[in-house]
Amino acid sequence: MKPNTIFFDIDGTLISEKTFKISVSTIEAIKKAQENGHLVFINTGRPILEIDDCLKELNFDGYICGCGTYIELKNKELLHRSLGVNLSKQIVSKLREYNIDAILEGRNGVYYDMNICSEEVLRIKARHTKQGFYKGQTFDDLEIDFDKLVIWTNESSDFDAFHKEFESILEFIPRGENFYELVPLGFSKASGIEYITNYLDIPHENTYAIGDSTNDLSMLQYVKNSVAMGNSNPLLFDLVSFVTKNIEEDGIEFALKHYNII
Repeated sequence: MKPNTIFFDIDGTLISEKTFKISVSTIEAIKKAQENGHLVFINTGRPILEIDDCLKELNFDGYICGCGTYIELKNKELLHRSLGVNLSKQIVSKLREYNIDAILEGRNGVYYDMNICSEEVLRIKARHTKQGFYKGQTFDDLEIDFDKLVIWTNESSDFDAFHKEFESILEFIPRGENFYELVPLGFSKASGIEYITNYLDIPHENTYAIGDSTNDLSMLQYVKNSVAMGNSNPLLFDLVSFVTKNIEEDGIEFALKHYNII
């Protein structure tokens, strides 16, 4: 009998965006799921180098990172797809031309521009620096090579021109007001699940995903059993199999109990 595979988003799902911590109930629920013979995976838009120590300590069976551009199973890298140096430099040039703030994320580094307008980008940069995720890489690095990016526009940005430049090679995922996540076409949280379940020969009915944001939509629509956190973007509520409790109210534990996983 094949195990169930459960795919977890990080921010707003496993880790509170208020406390930046993972709750005791979530830790115990994930451990219990593994003890019961199930496989648990991180499935995140973050690159692999941005996985918090508190998550690593839980010994997940694998990681799908960068919206499917990096896949790891039992500490073995199975797939990695970067944009390459030439395209990375082209994107940087156009970000500057069209006055768009961005964080460029890859397996080997996170890149920030020297001139940042967005207060949100400055806040994230400070947090990345404090956590040790940011090592000082800039948009001007000669060998810049990233996997995906997130962008913020403002009143002086020409988003339409930037979108036209790259819509044939990048998917633009709306994440909020003036906020987008950009991923190579053909890659997503869903493509990562498809890859790993094919690799492990897991039946579709044994697939579960839990998320809270619009960039989780592809994986929630792909799996057989989809769960939205109670604190999710409301757009998800009518599109999933089950809506669990808020992250601050032990939502992960509640969902896994609902499906008799724990």
